[in-house]
Amino acid sequence: MPHCDPVGLVHSLESFGSVDGPGVRFVVFLQGCALRCKYCHNPETWSAEGGTEWSPEKLFQHVWRYRNYWGKKGGITVSGGEPLRQMDFLTKFFQLARAKGVHTALDTAGQPFRPDDPAYLAAFDTLMASTSLVILDLKEIDPEKHRQLTGRDNANILAMARHISDLGVPLWIRHVLVPGLTDDEEGLRRTADFIRSLKTVQRVEVLPYHTLGLFKWQKLGISYPLPDAVPPTAEQVRRAEELLEVAKYPG
Repeated sequence: MPHCDPVGLVHSLESFGSVDGPGVRFVVFLQGCALRCKYCHNPETWSAEGGTEWSPEKLFQHVWRYRNYWGKKGGITVSGGEPLRQMDFLTKFFQLARAKGVHTALDTAGQPFRPDDPAYLAAFDTLMASTSLVILDLKEIDPEKHRQLTGRDNANILAMARHISDLGVPLWIRHVLVPGLTDDEEGLRRTADFIRSLKTVQRVEVLPYHTLGLFKWQKLGISYPLPDAVPPTAEQVRRAEELLEVAKYPG
């Protein structure tokens, strides 16, 4: 029987991304995410249904047309949603890219990672072999606060970060700063301790909370759980960057 490549469900494509990895990036947003972050700015990507079907080959052929924009520093980033929910498709797509010498970045929150599943780990390691960079969104270091914030535990996410570090794959760490929710100093210090334990972190970023995605919740008819949240001040961002030791990781 002929081999059938996996089909990916793609939410959207961005041909000229500048904040999703080094250089200019072509960004692929995949459909589906199990986390329910209270500040999510892409709730329309939660559903595992919908999106546009692409084969890895067709998608790469489409993306490859934009290679002249990438220069020596840019490449392809796959985000979401949560791209690890479509790992077979993602692996094939990255393999095609790396065969052409393209820099590949995975933008993930890590929730699907299964550290106690040998078959899953083998598949994950195959993906990592074609991944140039992992951009990991560390939402909250405390497990109970993480459950309150996202609806899920974070033990497997932290395990994934350690596993990626052990594999030698470069890491960028991101943390969304929401005043009164993800900005407590003890939590930021514990996050810094965890980041310091990883061997391959190149960059740490504090992303200020914003309300630009609020209209999406309203459009979907979903009650927004943080009606009183406000973006952090410049001083709050500076303090978080200090606690997370951002300056140690110039990236």
